[in-house]
Amino acid sequence: MQADFADLAARWVAALPAALVHATISASHVVRLRANDVPWQATGVHLKAGQAYSLFASGRVQWSPRDPSLYGGPRQHLCARIVPGGRVVNPTCDTGSFVADVDGELELGIYMGLWKNALGDLSTPESLYHRLTGGIAVLAIAWCGDAAKALATLDGRTLQPALIGRELARLHSPRAPPVDWDYLLETGSAGIFSDAFGPLGEPTIAVHACDDQGIVCAPVDCELNPRTRLSWRWRVSECPSHLAEDRAQTHDYISIAAEFDNGRDLTWIWSSQLAPETHFHCPVHAWTARETHWVVRSGRERLGQWCAEERNVHADVLAAMGTPAARIVRVWLIAVSSFQHGTARAEFADIVLSDGSQNLRVL
Repeated sequence: MQADFADLAARWVAALPAALVHATISASHVVRLRANDVPWQATGVHLKAGQAYSLFASGRVQWSPRDPSLYGGPRQHLCARIVPGGRVVNPTCDTGSFVADVDGELELGIYMGLWKNALGDLSTPESLYHRLTGGIAVLAIAWCGDAAKALATLDGRTLQPALIGRELARLHSPRAPPVDWDYLLETGSAGIFSDAFGPLGEPTIAVHACDDQGIVCAPVDCELNPRTRLSWRWRVSECPSHLAEDRAQTHDYISIAAEFDNGRDLTWIWSSQLAPETHFHCPVHAWTARETHWVVRSGRERLGQWCAEERNVHADVLAAMGTPAARIVRVWLIAVSSFQHGTARAEFADIVLSDGSQNLRVL
């Protein structure tokens, strides 16, 4: 599929009328990214700050040589940046459009592990790439003007499988993250979280992830002491796993988390199988030292119903992670459904942190 798409994309560009190319396309290039190549790869596409560009991709990154069901596509792995000095961006599906943040050359890469910073330096070992197979083919186009206008001009000239039309539709109906929340750099942007309203008109955050993943974060500043508590309500309508989530192959889940000033985080999950009060370190290798999970609710009995929770954060950290940090610096909402390629669906409301002397309403 990767090779087929690369050839198709190259022929599609070559067949465009010269006058149409001159009016809409500043530069284009087809790049074949091998899964086991550490980022980054040059494209030869040069952009000016403020210039629009789009990516159209196809392919698959296989995570395990033994289990063909463990894989991710462009939305999980494809990243881009402008060098020198540009920030990492990623498409939220097989297509994406962006605006160059600096003058420079567009680079593309396969992401595996964790970023050290927003410029795209890895903090995890390059050895994580060694076991990957497959790859992603990408058509990168720099536009002469607005991306949506250019795409509308080209929409009748179908790039299979209808990627031009799909990207145009996505631009016309963008799904912004919830107000005052941002996607975590290490997991990239996604189109799965959005503002919503509960049955009484109260503000909520909804998540709907189909073979996808994402983490949104809200900054906070709360002392972590023996009286610190986190309360929230949630309605989980669809659990993304029917198996215990403490293995990497089945680590699909929905949770809320607290991030601490030592860089670690504790997430409280609704498990499909594990007993409440079970806790375990994240089974995904790159996250094991950073993240710990605590089962706060389990099973299917109350799926689709609003449930209220309250946790003593200090006590849970002490039991599951050891000596607590000093402060809570962010609250996270997490949904993962990409390991078993299922669906996660939930809503969150009334998120409140208390340190015993003040209440901090997060949502």
